[in-house]
Amino acid sequence: MLDPRLIREDEGAVSAALARRGVQLDWAEWRRLDQERLACVQEVDALREERNRRSEEVAALKRRGESADELMVRLRQLGDSLKEREGRLREQEEALQAFLIRIPNLPHDSVPPGTSAEDNAEIRRWGEPPPFNFTPKPHWEIGERLGILDFTRAAAMAGSRFVVYRGAGALLERALVNLMLDLATREHGYEEVQPPVLVNPKSLLGTGQLPKFEEELFHLRDDDYYLIPTAEVPLTNLHREEILNEADLPRRYAAWTLCFRREAGSYGKDVRGLIRQHQFNKVELVRVTTPDRSYDELELLTGHAEAVLQRLGLHYRVMALCAGDLGFSAAKTYDLEVWSPSQQEFREISSCSNFEEFQARRCNIRYRPAAGKGTRFVHTLNGSGLAVGRTVVAILEQCQQEDGSVTIPEALRPYMNGMKKIEKEK
Repeated sequence: MLDPRLIREDEGAVSAALARRGVQLDWAEWRRLDQERLACVQEVDALREERNRRSEEVAALKRRGESADELMVRLRQLGDSLKEREGRLREQEEALQAFLIRIPNLPHDSVPPGTSAEDNAEIRRWGEPPPFNFTPKPHWEIGERLGILDFTRAAAMAGSRFVVYRGAGALLERALVNLMLDLATREHGYEEVQPPVLVNPKSLLGTGQLPKFEEELFHLRDDDYYLIPTAEVPLTNLHREEILNEADLPRRYAAWTLCFRREAGSYGKDVRGLIRQHQFNKVELVRVTTPDRSYDELELLTGHAEAVLQRLGLHYRVMALCAGDLGFSAAKTYDLEVWSPSQQEFREISSCSNFEEFQARRCNIRYRPAAGKGTRFVHTLNGSGLAVGRTVVAILEQCQQEDGSVTIPEALRPYMNGMKKIEKEK
C-alpha cells in the first residue's frame, strides 16, 4: 500500500509513476475522501477536547459542592455527538482504505519503460540451448511415454489442470524440492519454514493478492480460509503486526509448499502439460530487510534462484520486467525464463521481486533503526526458488534423448538414489 502522505504531498509524481504502469486513478475521488476524513478528524478532535474540558469543569464544581447538572447535560450531548462522529470517521477511513488498497506499487526508477511483456529487457543469459539431431518432443509427451506423468487419471479423479506423478516422476519432483531447499539453507543462509497452506483473508490482503486477484484463489465454502497461491503469503505474514530490530535484519526464509491457483484467466492457454496447474509444488524465498539494502538483496535473491538452474545445467535468461508488466505489489521484478526446446522459446520459471515497503505497510511490519528514534517500515522481497513442476518441464525437454529417455542432471543424482537416466520400463 502506498503512503497516503506521499500522495498528499506529491500527487503529480505518484500519478506520473502509475502512468508508467498504464494505471489511471480518479484523483478527484481521492481528494474528496481524504478531505472528508480530515474534516471529520478535526470535528472528532474538537469534540474530544471540549468533552475533556467540560469534564474538568464538572469535577471542579463537584469539589466545591456546587450543582453540575447543566454541564452534565452538555457532557451527554457531547458524548452522543462524539459517538456519531467517530462512527462516521470509521466509515470514511474504511472508504479511504478501500481506495488505497486498489492502487498498485510505484515502479522503481530503474524499471524499463513499456506496456507489455514484449517490452521486457533481457539482462543476461546462461548456458546454451542443448543441441538435438532429432525433433525435440514436448514434456507431456515425454512424461506420458515414460509412464512418469499421468494426466488422464488425474483428470478422472480431479479434472483438468492436474497431474499424477508416478515412479521416477514422483522421485524427480521430490529430489528437486530437496535440492532447492538444501541450496537455500546450506549455501545461501535461509531458514527453512513449513507454514500453513490455508490462510485468512487478512494475510492475502497483506501481500496484495486480495482484493485484486480474488478470482484466482481457491476459497473454502464453509470457512473463511483460502488455499495459498504461493508461500510468499505465509512467509511474509510471519512478521505481521511486529516491530523487528535492525540488528536482526535481514531475515531470510525458504519454504516448500503446495500452491493452488484457479488460473481463471488462462482458458485455452497451456492447456496441456505442467505449465499451468491448479495444484503445484514450489520452493519460495522471502527476504525482509532495511530500505537501504533492499536492492542489493534483490540481486542476491535473483542469484540464488539462478543457482538452482545453473546447478542443473539448464539454459535460461534473466529479464527485467517493464513497468507495464509488473505485478501489482512489485516495485521491480526479474523473471527467470528457461529454454523450451519443443516450443523454441523461453518460459518463465521464477519471478524475483522487491516490494519495497508496499507489503510491509499492508502487514504493518516495522523495525527499530539502530541509530535514531521511532520505527520504519521494512522492505520485503520474494522469489521462486523454483517452481518445481516447471523445473521438471525444463529437465524433461532439455535433457531428453533420441531414444525417449531423459538424462538426470548430475546434481540431482544423489537425491535420486544414483539414477542417471529415466527410461521406459520394459
